[in-house]
Amino acid sequence: MEAVTLQKDFEVATKTVPKPSILEPTDALVQVHLAGLCGSDLHIYRGDQVGCTFKNVLGHEFMGRVVEVGSEVTGFAVNDRVASAFTTSCGKCFYCQKGLTCRCEKGQLFGWHVDGGQAEYVRVPLASSTLLKLPETITDEEGLLIGDVFPTGFFCAHNGLSGVSQEELAETVVVVIGCGPVGLMSIIGAKESGAARIYAIDSVPERLEIARELGAEPVSPEEKDLVAFFGQKTSGRGADVVFEAVGNPSALKTAFDIMRPGGIISSIGVHTSKSFPFSPADGYNKNVTYKSGRCPARAMMEKLVPILEKKKYNISKIISHRFPLKDAARAYHLFDKKLENCTKVVFVPSHSPDS
Repeated sequence: MEAVTLQKDFEVATKTVPKPSILEPTDALVQVHLAGLCGSDLHIYRGDQVGCTFKNVLGHEFMGRVVEVGSEVTGFAVNDRVASAFTTSCGKCFYCQKGLTCRCEKGQLFGWHVDGGQAEYVRVPLASSTLLKLPETITDEEGLLIGDVFPTGFFCAHNGLSGVSQEELAETVVVVIGCGPVGLMSIIGAKESGAARIYAIDSVPERLEIARELGAEPVSPEEKDLVAFFGQKTSGRGADVVFEAVGNPSALKTAFDIMRPGGIISSIGVHTSKSFPFSPADGYNKNVTYKSGRCPARAMMEKLVPILEKKKYNISKIISHRFPLKDAARAYHLFDKKLENCTKVVFVPSHSPDS
């Protein structure tokens, strides 16, 4: 089968590899209809994410149809249309029972610990508690995004706003740094939480336009002194809550600088840096609350289906580019360099009904 593989830093290639098979009775085999290229895939592509070996099949975002199930798989059958969380989870361990499925004791990250979904087929370990059966009301594009990008945006919003009362939400100033796919989905998460004063920062005009359509006020860092701007919007205090959705020290430092004393930083960007851009003393002196971490997508997916079924938000609009698997090298390059207004790349295998 065709699959996107890591060759070396900054180089991927589409190779012919063996079709995966059932290895454990808890596995399922899924024929991939759509596979996403995520910003965190770029950490592997750039060599920033340790632990991924060359020749890995990449990709942790995918949806498709079940073509085979192991003898111990329950709740799924051949021909079911499914989405997958980006990590596997057993549903039974201490962390899964706490709702932290992303830290499952048996969990693996697709495209890193186990071969991923940027391929014609993918083996899904622990399938009964990793996959989600998709209702016909959910499109394939929505099914792809519900496994990572959509829940991650909501997780970011939850971390930032769960302690804010309903009375306070209407006046709470929320700032989103980074309008890539996750940042854009966090705007929806903020709106669904009840926030009304939402600002979005990005240097790409096309991404800011999508943020505007979703209900945020766009802010270009090239045109504004961000500390002064948000000071003006808040009687000199600064933002109440900042969503950091970039994953680099500069963005995190900006979040800290524009936040008011006693504010909250919800950092959902994947950080590979080993140090903070502000010191413990800085954090103490500003009474900062900092929340971060990997999204427990599988614990959230069912709860998000009704939101998508209302068709209030056209989340598929973030998909800017579609490529066949054979064009993976070009797709990674465009996404890495933000060329051609690239916001979200989706791979469409040749056998997919979406091709």
